[in-house]
Order: sequence, then C-alpha cells, then structure tokens
Amino acid sequence: MTDPAADPLIARMRPFGTTIFAEMSALAARTGAVNLGQGFPDTDGPQEMLDAAVSAIHSGYNQYPPGPGQPVLRQAIADHQRRFWGLEYDPDGEVLVTAGATEAIAASILALCESGDEVVCFEPYYDSYAASIALAGAVRRPVTLRAGEDGYSFDPDELRAAFGPRTRLLLLNTPHNPTGKVFTREELALIAELCAEHDVTALCDEVYEHLVFDGEHLPLAAFPGMRDRTLQISSAGKTFSCTGWKVGWVCGPARLVSAVLRVKQFLTFVNAGPFQPAVAVALALPDSYYTGFRAELLAKRDALSAGLAKAGFGVLPAEGTYFVTADIRPLGGVDGLDFCRSLPERSGVVAVPAQVFYDDQSAGRHLIRFAYCKRPEVLTEAVNRLAG
Repeated sequence: MTDPAADPLIARMRPFGTTIFAEMSALAARTGAVNLGQGFPDTDGPQEMLDAAVSAIHSGYNQYPPGPGQPVLRQAIADHQRRFWGLEYDPDGEVLVTAGATEAIAASILALCESGDEVVCFEPYYDSYAASIALAGAVRRPVTLRAGEDGYSFDPDELRAAFGPRTRLLLLNTPHNPTGKVFTREELALIAELCAEHDVTALCDEVYEHLVFDGEHLPLAAFPGMRDRTLQISSAGKTFSCTGWKVGWVCGPARLVSAVLRVKQFLTFVNAGPFQPAVAVALALPDSYYTGFRAELLAKRDALSAGLAKAGFGVLPAEGTYFVTADIRPLGGVDGLDFCRSLPERSGVVAVPAQVFYDDQSAGRHLIRFAYCKRPEVLTEAVNRLAG
C-alpha cells in the first residue's frame, strides 16, 4: 500500500526544491532588503519595442503563432546572427522561437539525450541545467571553474577526462552565469576540438551575448567544424530588459532544430504571440542601442564592484553578464548559504550563494553572487547599506 505521506515526486527530481532565486526574493520582500539576488532588471526595455507590443496586441497577434515562431521574428533572428556574429541561418528550418532560453535548453536536452547519456557542463551552472538533465534521465559530468585572482578558469585535462563513450552533449554558457566569465578563444578552441573528436553536439547558452565588458563574445558555432553540431540559444530577456516576456530562440542545423521543435510543441506548444513581432523590432535597433546598453551595464558593474570592495569583500573580475561574485572570507564568512540568509537582517541586502550551483560545493562555498542590473540609485543604496 502506498504511504500517503511519501513524496510522490519521481526520485531523480527530488533534489530540486524551491529555487534559490525564489527563496532569496521572498526573503527580500519579507525584510525590505535591496534585492541584488535574482537577475532581472528593474527598468523596462526600449520604447520602440514596448510600442510595437502594444500595436501587435491591437493588430491581431493574440492567437497561436506558428509553431516555429512568427516569420517576422525568425527572419529578425537570422538577420541578427548574420549582423553580429557572421553566422548564416535559414529562418525557415534553422530558427525556432521558444518560451525563453530556459525552455530552449530543456527542450534541446529532452530531444537529444536518452536515459543514461552524459552531458558535459561547467560548474557553477545555472540551476535549470541540472534539472533539465535530470528530467531527461541523463547524467551530468561537471567541469569546475575555479576562482583565482585573475577570474575563473578550468583545467584542460579535467575537461578532456569528462568526455567519454556516453557523452551526448556539451553544455556551454558564455558569457557565464553566475561567474561573469567570458570564455577565451583558446578555451573555446579546445572545447570545439573535443566535441569534434568525440562526435558530440554543443548546446550553447548565449543569453548575455551583448553584455561583454572584458574580452569578446565568440560563438562556438563560428569555430571550424562546429556550425553543424551546435545549437545556439539566446533570448530577448537580457538584451532588451523584458525577462517576463519569455521570448527565446534556438538556431542550428535543421536536423537538430527539428528535433527540438518536436519536443517543444509538447511543452508550451507556442508562446508570446504579440511579443514576438515586438522582439523583431528590438533586434533591428541600431548599433547605438547595443553599445549604449553595454555602457550602462558596465558603469553599474564598476559601481557595485567598487562598493563591494570598499565593504570588505574580495571581488572577482566580472567580464560580462549581469553578475559579480564576491569572496566572503575577508569578512569572516565561511558558508555562503548561511551568509546570504543572514545578510538581509544584518545589512538589508540580498545576494545569492554560489555554492548551490556546484556539485563540488567546496569550490564555491565561500562565494556569493550579486546582480547589478538595477537602477543606479538602487545600487547606491545597496552599497551604502553594505558599507555599514
């Protein structure tokens, strides 16, 4: 007889409870703390995009869009890939619109991994990666990014050892959340070499592609031999400050994109009807929008990093994204989770413990993550509170 008190959730998903982002955002609301934990902006995106969404709502875009996405958006995505990265994708068959990058990642893993297949990924990793791998019944093979004075790096031999006969996917996030690392040309060349050697598909999460401050964003799909074995994922949420719209996309060879579509149709089916043409407008904005947005976030990164250092944290270089990681040991901290749970009461600021994104928690126990995608006055208030 089934125990009514037993957890009905399947065993492989039991390690995944409420996300750390939900926990910390609830803590911020309860304590009135400044929330630098969850990575969402507190301003809206470009006015042209917002106006286009309103127009689309009044112009018949409120029913189911086509399964692969509105043609106008798929064309805009293909144009964007050519314009910024020199990559050619056919909007009819090589571009798929999804419910944010999160669905794109989940649908790709579910489409391409059998039970027992292995996925090489870099830790710390965004929490949905581990959950999506578990949903597929696959096995993650993490390679640890270790923090040093010059930022984060990995051991090439450790990466080589992670590949084996069951390796099905390489999951790469660059620019990288939560570390802010931008993978170098040399690192990406090694990754491409190993994918080709082991006949592995690369799944590349590039949602912060336009937020690189040090170094440069280099899509793995542009490396020799990688275009036909790479799924490139991005979204409108980070680039255009519309995280609630959940408009993402997958670009890649038709055989891989078709596989993802066949899974995606049974997840959300379709999404964001009136927002899709609005995102197409945003993608076509002039270079001045992209450079201005980057400059704005760079100034915020520098302001928060300086404030954290002044407060006594050890601040690691943040080469890109919305985030900076800080070492709590100079302040006497030992465990990041305990530190973050007590920080709102002590200082009125919320951060996220990095250790929850590691399998090897010892590598990140002393690190916490702050988001700087907030209004300048919010960052100033947070820095003032931390200084106290």
